[in-house]
Amino acid sequence: MFAFKKFVIHQDRCAMKVGTDGVLLGAWANGGSRILDIGTGTGLIALMMAQRFAYATIDAVEIDAEAAAQARENVAATAYADRISIAETAIQLYPTHHKYDAIVSNPPFFIDSLINPNAQRTTARHACALKYCELFAAVKALLDSDGEFSAIIPTECLQAFIAEAYKAGLAMSRQCAVRTTPRKQPKRHLVAFRHAYCRCEREMEEVCLQEADGSRSEWYANLTADFYIK
Repeated sequence: MFAFKKFVIHQDRCAMKVGTDGVLLGAWANGGSRILDIGTGTGLIALMMAQRFAYATIDAVEIDAEAAAQARENVAATAYADRISIAETAIQLYPTHHKYDAIVSNPPFFIDSLINPNAQRTTARHACALKYCELFAAVKALLDSDGEFSAIIPTECLQAFIAEAYKAGLAMSRQCAVRTTPRKQPKRHLVAFRHAYCRCEREMEEVCLQEADGSRSEWYANLTADFYIK
């Protein structure tokens, strides 16, 4: 399990464990009164959004049965249980009668890499069960007119991800390139999109997770101060 300040994540039945990417997205994404988490896994990001946005209602979607069950258990053990619901379904089959102020996703991102022999891990990491075009089609249908969709993507997948967003009529509103250490190139990107007709100016920044001595950078420490115990 992984203990945060206000909740605990059990993850023995989930392919994707608690990691830096999920924590970054959960602490960085903009929220609203109604939030959707696509591919919730352990329920981590849904819980982080519930903690950050005290009046939000969060719907979370998870295609894997074991992960969905564990996410429900993780949520049920918190003070946010009455504001988070977990649906075991593919986002492609999710009803579109609700619109969301904010949508978040730490999506399966690998496109052409070798498929993992573990089927559960393949679903979580490879874009075969959820292609970029399918993800953005769902986001376009579910995002409110002035809402924002936030995700985290490896550098090598970024351009393909952005291209599919634009095909779906979404434009990037924010981008944060994340270096692990000062000497390394950005390994991942936090990205946010809005409907293209919003015509917002893109906000861009570049940050680092660690100082040269291996300690958390000021940016990372401040971003996650409400979640990490140490």
